[in-house]
Amino acid sequence: MRNISMFFRSGIRTLIFAFFILLLSQVSANAQSAAEGAALFKQKCTSCHALNQKVVGPALKGISDRRSEEWLIKWIKNSQAMIASGDPEAVALYKEYNEAAMTAFPELSDDNIKSILAYIKEEGDKPAAAAGAAAGGGAEAKDDEISNLMVGGVIILIIIAFLVILVLNRVIGTLESLFNKKQGIKEEAAEPKASWSDRVEAFKLRFKNKKFVFFVVLLGLILLGSYASVTMWNTGVHQGYQPVQPIKFSHQLHAGVNQISCQYCHSGAFTSKNASIPSLNVCMNCHNYVQATEKYNGQISPEIAKIYKALDYNPDTKEYGDNPKPVEWIRIHNLPDLAYFNHAQHVAVAGIECQKCHGPIQNMEEVYQYAPLTMKWCINCHRETEVNHKDNGYYDKLIAAHEQLKKGEKVTAAVLGGLECGKCHY
Repeated sequence: MRNISMFFRSGIRTLIFAFFILLLSQVSANAQSAAEGAALFKQKCTSCHALNQKVVGPALKGISDRRSEEWLIKWIKNSQAMIASGDPEAVALYKEYNEAAMTAFPELSDDNIKSILAYIKEEGDKPAAAAGAAAGGGAEAKDDEISNLMVGGVIILIIIAFLVILVLNRVIGTLESLFNKKQGIKEEAAEPKASWSDRVEAFKLRFKNKKFVFFVVLLGLILLGSYASVTMWNTGVHQGYQPVQPIKFSHQLHAGVNQISCQYCHSGAFTSKNASIPSLNVCMNCHNYVQATEKYNGQISPEIAKIYKALDYNPDTKEYGDNPKPVEWIRIHNLPDLAYFNHAQHVAVAGIECQKCHGPIQNMEEVYQYAPLTMKWCINCHRETEVNHKDNGYYDKLIAAHEQLKKGEKVTAAVLGGLECGKCHY
């Protein structure tokens, strides 16, 4: 009897616990994969694709049934490479959509793409009513509700499992006691538990040990010093800052999918200190014609409607009113007043790309501060960036000035660009 009880106590409990941990990890992994896929789908795919209707690209419902996973991974990472290699399915799809090239996503790993496919399959398997709610904006709440129900169900199952284990322990303990009593076996007396006062006394004795006290104090000073150092170092650093803008302008759609040059909108980056925020008239160069109605049941996109409202523009009559209002954008990259930064010096002279400081801006649905923009970060960049002085008018002037200095000739501030407006007016 004792062997049987020991088996139940050591074996069955372990198996039950392992089963529920395995179940929890499997459900959590699936939920995490689908959740990751949902986030990536919204960030990377929604500008061109929907689940149940054709937008710029095909509807993605059932895509895993139409194409193999291996093929989809290659296509998503670099569709143009597959077309160039002569893949028949890739070439046929390319021709079907009037040779419109799909954006390559080499930054996505195989697991990222599998998560996206898992999300598409999960959403595609839902009833049409649920899909319709997604188009109207209600699917996200429903997804959250389903996910919460799944998590809640798993938690309830775990609680029930632990309760069953506790009941089994009590039953096994009672059966052991009855069996031992019947066999005349005297149970071993349990060791008395230490009282609260005994524990307090033991704790006091530890603090009478000078070496132990010194170690505790030293450890505390190291931890506090480290925390204070990190806190002070990060004071004023806004890396990751991502405010909510009045218009949800997608750099991922404009600079990524449509490949619009950064300087088409931020024209000041090449010629002046500031990159400049484009006026809404620049937006209207395109949005006089592009109104993005496909995803909104024939209605104009709410974000484009905000542009029209700010300009007091009537898209039906194509006339402007007399009551325009500026858009109050929130600045993200903000250097302290003591730091002077000139965009033209870096973009036009040094030839540095926008991504060097602003990160993968072409992949950002909403812009955030990518780099810390600290003095240390800037100095490290200056130490590592090689100067390309060939065919560069700015450095040609410096080289010419150095040659004059070698010859002992007079070199004025004007020779070194001292007459440029930005030297004084900033």
